[in-house]
Amino acid sequence: MKVFNQLLLLGGIFMFAACSASQTAIQNDVKEVFIEPERPVPNPVEEPASVLRAIERGTRTFEGKPGVNYWTNYTDYELNALLSPQDTMLYGNATITYTNNSPDTLRFILLELAQNVHKEGMPRKEQVEITGGVSLDKVSAEGMELKVVNRMQPGYVVDGTNMIVILPSPLMPGESSVMEIDWNFKIPQSGASGRMGYSRDNLFYIGYWYPHVRTYDDVEGWFGDPFVAGAEFYHGFGDYDLTITAPEEWLVMGTGEFLNPEEALEDEIAARYMKAGNTDEVVTVVSENDFGNVTRSTEDGTMTWRFRAENVRDVAFSATKESQWDASRTPVGDLNNDGQMDYSRINAFWRDSAPLWKDGARYTQHAIKALSEYTDFSYPWPHMTSVEGAGIIGGGMEFPMMTVIGGYNGRPTQALYDVIAHELAHMWIPMIVSNNERRRAWMDEGSTTFHEAQARKDIFPENFNRLNEFAGYLQIAGSEFEGEIMRRSDYHYPGPAYGVASYPKPATILFALEGVLGEETFYEAWTEYIDRWAYKHPTPYDMFNTFEDVSGKDLNWFWRTWYFETWVLDQTIADVVQGENSAVITIMDIGDAPMPVLLRITFEDGTTEDRRIEVTDWLRGLRETSIEIESSSPVQRVEIDPDNYFPDVNRTNNVWEALN
Repeated sequence: MKVFNQLLLLGGIFMFAACSASQTAIQNDVKEVFIEPERPVPNPVEEPASVLRAIERGTRTFEGKPGVNYWTNYTDYELNALLSPQDTMLYGNATITYTNNSPDTLRFILLELAQNVHKEGMPRKEQVEITGGVSLDKVSAEGMELKVVNRMQPGYVVDGTNMIVILPSPLMPGESSVMEIDWNFKIPQSGASGRMGYSRDNLFYIGYWYPHVRTYDDVEGWFGDPFVAGAEFYHGFGDYDLTITAPEEWLVMGTGEFLNPEEALEDEIAARYMKAGNTDEVVTVVSENDFGNVTRSTEDGTMTWRFRAENVRDVAFSATKESQWDASRTPVGDLNNDGQMDYSRINAFWRDSAPLWKDGARYTQHAIKALSEYTDFSYPWPHMTSVEGAGIIGGGMEFPMMTVIGGYNGRPTQALYDVIAHELAHMWIPMIVSNNERRRAWMDEGSTTFHEAQARKDIFPENFNRLNEFAGYLQIAGSEFEGEIMRRSDYHYPGPAYGVASYPKPATILFALEGVLGEETFYEAWTEYIDRWAYKHPTPYDMFNTFEDVSGKDLNWFWRTWYFETWVLDQTIADVVQGENSAVITIMDIGDAPMPVLLRITFEDGTTEDRRIEVTDWLRGLRETSIEIESSSPVQRVEIDPDNYFPDVNRTNNVWEALN
């Protein structure tokens, strides 16, 4: 847009000068100055008005850093759940304390009732089991019991998956408001698009389950996009006291530190659990021989499990009656800067119907360690638990410290590692770097797919190949099935557009950015982004600006090309002209995505030389560029991007070889 405006301005100047020069002469001058572009030229990326307002208010910066006035609101939850397996019901009550750290006065609090996606008549993107959604038994705020209202007065309104609590008095900056809510719902078998539910009569995995305060941020205020069983969530941070009551012999694990293992577990089971937390070896805490003798007995036939979590976005829990429990620990780094290695507990729950899971604890152990090292950000929480949930989900779903994953029967063992590493990589993004994945799923799914590749490279180095990482994107690159990465997540075309734009393509683009910046600069910028936005809410522009700030480079052309367009990369060697002591190599760019040209030249004497052609000519609208190589030995071979950094859609034209 800026370039277009400048051309209009120049045009006006030429028109003004027409009184002293012939029109023909002016047209000739224009033809000499302006070259008709042979290709699309990427426009600059400009922050939207909402981000610019945040920058003006000092909560964000053009450098991609949180501003001096940055804030996040905070929530303290006391959650009590009663799980009734026999009738697949959950009964809950919550005391929710919401603290307003913003400069704004809030007259209502917005919450999410995600289970309402299972009510009849709700808008959603796919078919789901109809269970009736959430039944509210009691709602109060500031000690005042609230009723359903239809105008702006103290009370509450339920609109789909949103619940608006209109407060008895406005919530001023720096103050807190206390709400109490009692609710219940029938647990769907595969709920929230396979992200929670139950399997057979021996496993429950409960997520999306309590009245969850929506995010109020410095960019848009209250985030109210409904849950339609598609894109996932956008949550703020809070502390949770979680109490779950279930029948005896149902083994429960949840988000947070397990506070009462010796009260809940039989002596031998508790002893194995304590042992597992102090060894790098995998310990079988519960085996098939222990089923029916895992928990202590109580007078009323139920057991209560307690967990405490701090500074997390969400909580989930599992309850299993016939799952093996393997456990260990894994090193995560020095969390408290005392010079000593810190560890987190590792748990894996799996049933004998999923035999690949015999390695589940070991895979969980490795992924947390590898990702702590790669991100240069230590896993901060007391445990990480992987739960086999065949019958609920085919792939995997993440919550802080908890993930549920399918059985993966009939698949290679590496496939199970890949999905475990993927779900655990989400502990960094979005569970720590808390982006809005309901609108921009690519920010966490693409980043996590990239991190999954780093963990896979660490454990299976012989199988790592960037071209394999590009394959999911290249299958539809440039076709009518592809959608722009920056399109809102729930608004992609039906078919593969959402998946590719959210997972493999943004991961591919991070690999490509390594090639543009160099791996060292990329890594410095990437880890800086994670560090800057830990426990905060970045937008895409904060990520873009952080990379430009750290690298010192203007990358507008890169962001526009790969995140806002569906242009493809296709570079080819058009010609190599040999001279006496030199050669001129001409490159043609057939695609519309401008990228540097990475060349490896092999000479007849066996020596090689790597050269790089920047994007300058492509950004001038040209399709061809050339480079002269000086050498006393003739050029034998030229290859574009030999190390496979870039997702070129046609690599068959990337090599030139001299005729013998």
